[in-house]
Amino acid sequence: MLSESAPAPDPAATPVAVPAPSSWNIANALTVTRILLVPVYGWLLLLDGGDRPAMRWTAAAVFAFATATDRVDGDLARRRGLITNFGKIADPIADKTLMGMAFVGLSVLGELPWWVTVVVLVREWGVTVLRFFVIRHGVMPAGRGGKVKTALQFFGLLLFTLPLASFAGADTWTLVADVILGLAVVVTVVTGLDIAVKALRLRQTSERSAMKRARRAARQG
Repeated sequence: MLSESAPAPDPAATPVAVPAPSSWNIANALTVTRILLVPVYGWLLLLDGGDRPAMRWTAAAVFAFATATDRVDGDLARRRGLITNFGKIADPIADKTLMGMAFVGLSVLGELPWWVTVVVLVREWGVTVLRFFVIRHGVMPAGRGGKVKTALQFFGLLLFTLPLASFAGADTWTLVADVILGLAVVVTVVTGLDIAVKALRLRQTSERSAMKRARRAARQG
């Protein structure tokens, strides 16, 4: 009886393992650059009590550039497959640190009420911790409200960073900055509450939680 040899595997049908991207990539380099620019921005903003218009303009330019790197590094990571665990952790930290420096710096200068800074920072870091807390149950994608919040914060903080007192029509510019940042605070709080509700719901309805409840019921039964 002749034995039939097993057919040779088709190389095209064999899945090829894709190596994980290195953390040493351009997207992560931009994220690290953003983190390094935080103290530079803070120093320029607070120099001589914030009374040097040239330094305020420079601080605004640094702030705008650092914020722009957030959009660029995210696009690069997704388009080139450069998403890494380091980037997932460092990117939100870089964002929160930059915005936090702006809020704290402006409050130190007396140009922004401290309660605004406290409310925003508690929300921002609270949401970041919450996302890490529920990551075992699933991922909460950023919604449209978060993008609106980020845009309002950026434009509001950028205007406050500029030497508005030296502008023609300074009162009007200050009012515009107040309105934009006021809207940013409202959207920040509302989206923060929405994320907290979604995180609680995700934790209760995830497959992981369902399996834990099933095991608990089996032990009790």
